Amino acid sequence: MSDLPTPQDATEAALFSECWDAVLSYADLCTSGALTAHQLATEAFTLGMREVRAAGTLPARGPGGRAGRLPMIAELLTAVRATAAAWEADGQGHRLDPELRLWLNSEQAARYTGPPLQRPVALRGLRDLQEADASLLWLAEVEALPLPVVARRLGLDPDTVAEELDQVRSLFRGRCHRAHLDTPLDPLCRSYARLLDAVTRSPAAETPGDLSRHLATCVRCAEAAACLRLHGGGLPAALAGGVVGWGGLAYLERRRRATEVRLGAGGPPAAEGAEAKEPAARARVLRNGLLAAAVLLSALALGVSMMPFGGSGSADAGAAARDDRQPVADPAGPGTTTRTPAAPPSASAERSASGSPATTPSRSATKAEAGRKNPGPEPQGTSSATPGRTPGRTTAPAAGCRVAYHLDSQWAVGFQATVTVTTDKALTGWQVAWNFRDGQQAGQMWDATVHQNGARVTATAADYNRAVPAHGSLSFGFIASWQGQNRPPCGFTLNGAPCATG
Repeated sequence: MSDLPTPQDATEAALFSECWDAVLSYADLCTSGALTAHQLATEAFTLGMREVRAAGTLPARGPGGRAGRLPMIAELLTAVRATAAAWEADGQGHRLDPELRLWLNSEQAARYTGPPLQRPVALRGLRDLQEADASLLWLAEVEALPLPVVARRLGLDPDTVAEELDQVRSLFRGRCHRAHLDTPLDPLCRSYARLLDAVTRSPAAETPGDLSRHLATCVRCAEAAACLRLHGGGLPAALAGGVVGWGGLAYLERRRRATEVRLGAGGPPAAEGAEAKEPAARARVLRNGLLAAAVLLSALALGVSMMPFGGSGSADAGAAARDDRQPVADPAGPGTTTRTPAAPPSASAERSASGSPATTPSRSATKAEAGRKNPGPEPQGTSSATPGRTPGRTTAPAAGCRVAYHLDSQWAVGFQATVTVTTDKALTGWQVAWNFRDGQQAGQMWDATVHQNGARVTATAADYNRAVPAHGSLSFGFIASWQGQNRPPCGFTLNGAPCATG
């Protein structure tokens, strides 16, 4: 592993030891030999870490964090897939598994790099979650780590992590339902959307015959059904298949076996004790320059887990054929620069805003609120002199809200942006309005409904996020068109009152 990038600090060293065996496990599925697997894993790992460093921030290791980035392990697995595609394009495809090569040259693979609204529902739903919520879901469902271990890694309360996971599952379901509805669907698929949502909510609900036949022939609706049906144990397969793509089910099985080897099958107390000692062990690794030894141990556990399962991706193809719930990939337009849809509120914020029965806030939710960044107000000019004030003494209005406008991505005729508003007062409903400067036209919007009159755009809260606590944040995203210039909008207001921008 001497050719891997050198960790810059303790956080990166921890990420190396956590993620390397996962990357190597998937690389082994994608190739035909151990040496080639190591080469693919090394190249992909280096690429993934370079992108993380270029972004300027490492993934959050506690509650909170912005939306739009996959959990670190999932991000690195997509780097493996991208590196394998580069090998195929550069004439090195003979080093890859033959089944993977067929997949890389199919329409399924093209969906992962195409327009955002064409990508797999599971991938879009996971990206739409706050980073800490997405990491909780991935580590518990796909990496199959015990919840006490997950709680320690993410800085959550072990006593409430199970409840947190249930709430995040519900959030993920909601994101996937919205993503499915946002997907350009043909009339038949759209006619089944409401029925599909109703049938997948209850484990006792029976699937009507016509819907069952439709799901057997429609890949996109079958993907959505796998993500919406939280009962029955199909969520891990939906996540792995929708995010990893080819080999997702085989990777899922390998990770479960690796977890059993690493933590000890049937011995949770010992596993928890070992995990509690993990931070100190990592510190010693960093101080003494023994990162290679830590990776060797993880590789040993990986090797044991691989022995009974095999290294060919063809096994996954058979598993996928037996399980029609496996999500598939997602299409896109060439030349389109893509990022993620909006940065939605964290699990704790959205749960408080949803109007659901009140519960006692967990300590982990409190941490999420504390970790959220609230930009300070900025002066928006001076006010005219008012009666009762000495002439000539003007002050900036005290804005009760602050707006952060972020251009997520831009292409030839369109762009995607996220608006986040922090309010000093509690809200039971909201409208955010602004003026476009260059004739931009808003199109699709998520987490709000859009209305545009000339240059003035108004975003109105959805039913599930109308309530916002004092000093809390609301967030929504949209896709719009532009020509000539695409300057940031101005004149932001919240419920008619001016907001500071920054």
